[in-house]
Amino acid sequence: MDADVSDSPGTPAEPDRPEHPAGDEPAAGGGGGAGTWGERPGRGPLDRGRWLRWSALTASFLVLVAAGAGWWLYKKLDGNITTDTSAAAELRAYEKDRPLPIARDARNILLIGSDTRSGDNSAYGRDDGGSQRSDTTILLHLAADRGSATAVSVPRDLMAEVPSCRTADGRTTRERFAQFNSAFEIGGTACTIRTVEKMTGIRVDHHMVIDFNGFKDMVDAVDGVEVCLKEPVDDAAARLKLPAGRQKLDGEKALGYVRARKSIGDGSDTERMDRQQKFLGALVNKMQSNGVLLNPTRLYPVLDAATKSLTTDPGLDSLRDLYDLVRGMRNVPTEKVQFLTVPRKAYHADPNRDELVQPDADRLFTRLRKDEPVAVVPAGTLDSVGPQADHSSGKDPSGRKSGGTDGSPTPAPTYSGSNAADDPCGS
Repeated sequence: MDADVSDSPGTPAEPDRPEHPAGDEPAAGGGGGAGTWGERPGRGPLDRGRWLRWSALTASFLVLVAAGAGWWLYKKLDGNITTDTSAAAELRAYEKDRPLPIARDARNILLIGSDTRSGDNSAYGRDDGGSQRSDTTILLHLAADRGSATAVSVPRDLMAEVPSCRTADGRTTRERFAQFNSAFEIGGTACTIRTVEKMTGIRVDHHMVIDFNGFKDMVDAVDGVEVCLKEPVDDAAARLKLPAGRQKLDGEKALGYVRARKSIGDGSDTERMDRQQKFLGALVNKMQSNGVLLNPTRLYPVLDAATKSLTTDPGLDSLRDLYDLVRGMRNVPTEKVQFLTVPRKAYHADPNRDELVQPDADRLFTRLRKDEPVAVVPAGTLDSVGPQADHSSGKDPSGRKSGGTDGSPTPAPTYSGSNAADDPCGS
């Protein structure tokens, strides 16, 4: 066996790097032992496989962290939503009395603004044992093709047939002709839904109830909404003091603006509903024009604010359900997001209450039930019957007769209202 010369005494040490003739370098990756070409002096060999493994592990860790954060945010938003199981159970009990859906894929959602003063809302008035009324009620119709959205306000002072409903303590009320918003106070959401369905013949697919703080936080989440005032406002009850002209309102001021009644305009609930509709239109416009619905970073605060104060039916009680709903609406042009109020006039027995104008109201309800289009124009454009335009003549917005003998299609009936594209100052 040959002697190991490297260990023999007197054998000269091998140089750190072998000499090579100029231009005669070893191939890349060659040489395995310490001191070969391609080493870093004083360190181990550059192990490409090891660095790749570390890079993969690091990337995997970051993906897991991001996924974990995303899951946490999803669960947080999902957990914010309150499910209204009692209303769902009550509606199932009266299923045979409810109207059947007609237009496939169209959706009718009842939006209820609660005026409860309990909990965090106690700052807006005295909590008289947790009672609440529907301060604002809007029937939102989403067309089957998602090409339009029509929001119809139901006045709280409208006289309506309120069906027999079950109260929170288990009692059953009698059917009666009463002020519309009493249905919410007596029988909650289910009673309100059944009252709307009885009035309109439209099947309510979903419902949402939002309180004062939820509305306020949503406005703050989009960094305020622009409005335009013809005159300055100073309303201590609504905590509102504003100059005239165009201005941006934060959540607190926006809440006072949509709730104020006697201090703005003629003090009527009619004018307040118009103001609420225009504000909601401006809010929709702000969300679409600023890309909120398409930007997860900007959308998250809006969803967080909305879900914290949102109570929905089981069909909309998850973030995925709400996302699917929003995704279906995000491409609706703002001019096709329309707002109007049910055709109504002063109630003959009490001028402080309203009643439906017929046959105008039934024509509107039939159009929505069948998912047929309606159109809105600014107030004053149409001849009016009370506060609502008369549509029995079949006129278009210019006053011309339309459709029929020449075979041309009859245009959508036109109502007094607004859309989300309208400028708040009318300019």
